[in-house]
Amino acid sequence: MKYKLLVSDVDGTLINKHGTVSEADKDALARARASGIIVSLCTGRAPQGCAGLLRQLALDGYHTFHDGAQVINPDTEHQIYIQPFNYSTIRQAVEWAHRYDMEIELYSTTQFFAEKENWSTRVHRDFFNIPPVMTDYDALRQNETIIKMQTVRTNPEEAEKINAFCREFADRCHFSWVKSPAFPDADFINILSPQVSKGKAITELAAYLSIRKEEIIAIGDGKNDVSLLSAAGLAIAMESAPDVLKNIAHYITAGVDESGVAKALNKFLSI
Repeated sequence: MKYKLLVSDVDGTLINKHGTVSEADKDALARARASGIIVSLCTGRAPQGCAGLLRQLALDGYHTFHDGAQVINPDTEHQIYIQPFNYSTIRQAVEWAHRYDMEIELYSTTQFFAEKENWSTRVHRDFFNIPPVMTDYDALRQNETIIKMQTVRTNPEEAEKINAFCREFADRCHFSWVKSPAFPDADFINILSPQVSKGKAITELAAYLSIRKEEIIAIGDGKNDVSLLSAAGLAIAMESAPDVLKNIAHYITAGVDESGVAKALNKFLSI
């Protein structure tokens, strides 16, 4: 099989707890590109949060952001897929968050909005390189296209509020609980339009590139990567992945700290 598209998750797959990519993984991705394979990231991060990584890996072309809500070429800003929220859901979610004192963040195609400084805004600014735009949500323009909401759990009290929010909006939102190796005690909860998934986004990307499922390799480490691996001809799970992901993988590679991406590519690609 001649693979044409390699899709990789970011945090916990390529990026380790130190926020870096191993030299072995960098080299393997470079060799994959040199062999003619398109390398594309698929992440819960916003485009701004991957700008440095894309430069470091010399990756151009289309990538998937916001857990599947947007497929865009960050260099040209040409977008081939987006699944935003409707404004009424945003308004209802903000009202609920205000009523129960739950921190919530909003993401448009270009901005990260927050209402006040907190642990999450500091992490996004200092680690993910996404400075927040402080905004009064009640005054947010209706024509602002919001494609992701996010909240963060760092303690049991926050978990209780977030679980209640998830129950309240179960019919209006899709929830993706993700981890970052750099912050093992925190959960980042991506709140998305119900139609959003990494798998849907990759299917749209593959159709745009005229690439068949059998020609796709996908690598991931989290529950939010289940649909991603399901959309690929060769599904690879990291050793740290939960059983729900390992059970659908064709191959389980080493962990991110052992350059699992490079080990998998060296096994399956002649590069």
